[in-house]
Amino acid sequence: MNFKTKQLFNDMCAAMAATYGVGSVAEQFNVEPTIAQELQDKITESSEFLQLINVVAVDELKGEKVIGSVTGFVPKRTDTDSADRQTSDVLALGSKGYELHPVEYDTHIKYKTIDSWAKFPDFQARYGGWVRKAISLSKLRVGWLGTSCALPATKPGDHPNGEDVNKGWLQQLREFKSGSQWFVEGATAGQIRIGEGGDFANLDAAVHACLQMVDELHRDGGDLVVIMGRDLLAEDKAQLYAAQGHKPTEKERLENQAIIRTYGGLPAITAPFFPARGLLITSLDNLSLYYQADSLRRQVIDNPKRNRVEDFNSLNEGYVIEDETKAAGFEFANVKLPTGAGDWA
Repeated sequence: MNFKTKQLFNDMCAAMAATYGVGSVAEQFNVEPTIAQELQDKITESSEFLQLINVVAVDELKGEKVIGSVTGFVPKRTDTDSADRQTSDVLALGSKGYELHPVEYDTHIKYKTIDSWAKFPDFQARYGGWVRKAISLSKLRVGWLGTSCALPATKPGDHPNGEDVNKGWLQQLREFKSGSQWFVEGATAGQIRIGEGGDFANLDAAVHACLQMVDELHRDGGDLVVIMGRDLLAEDKAQLYAAQGHKPTEKERLENQAIIRTYGGLPAITAPFFPARGLLITSLDNLSLYYQADSLRRQVIDNPKRNRVEDFNSLNEGYVIEDETKAAGFEFANVKLPTGAGDWA
């Protein structure tokens, strides 16, 4: 890196060391839990979707879930002359346990890139924002696509989406009670056909069927949403345009409808890296990302052998569905859409 960049980089490292209360960030150090919380908050703030779910600090690698969901019926009346009033257990946890695993979020920036940032007055904020954004997006990718936890090492070449980093939310739903909350196939083995002549005539019908897999106690709570992949939304939008989009006055309404449209009576949202043909019903506060409060380690070094700055971050974390009975989904790999030629793909 050039002389000006080196000065800015050294100033940034000094400021980071002061924040973390260490002599130098060039040596690996443990991050105090209170500062780790602040760092996790900043990572969460860099992703709109992470702000909608729970990011929770816990003390142990294994334990019982800490949030759960509200269920059951509370109002009653007691004749206290003959009986004691009894409280109701309104906390449901589905499967009760969680387990965290070590995960490395190591990044680097080439000298030529960091040199180009040196001309900006927000150099330190730009660097920190870049690292946090990369980490937050990676967390979501594993959350949706993670299927296993390979120990002691992952194989990025074989699993480019982090499938072996951790078991994400969808995988946990697959495994809950033999897939009771996970729809795998319709009339055709290994396929879920959504469209005219298929298992579900349209997305509304598919979402309605998926909703029936959610425990009845949760269906009318008013907080459920359907998270949809871009292929499903694009297919539905294409049908809307085909039906009404030829009218100029309808175009703007259809564009707005893509944002506010509901399916099966539930509001639809999207999320980064959610499978293109995925469909998941749950409440957003039912999805959690747990991390061990005192497990964060960090190191930032200038590596001239590779002409880059390297930023090493590691912690123990895991993905949690607080109550699996409050969620249901489709196996996205099996979803097929009509091709227009009487076939499905």
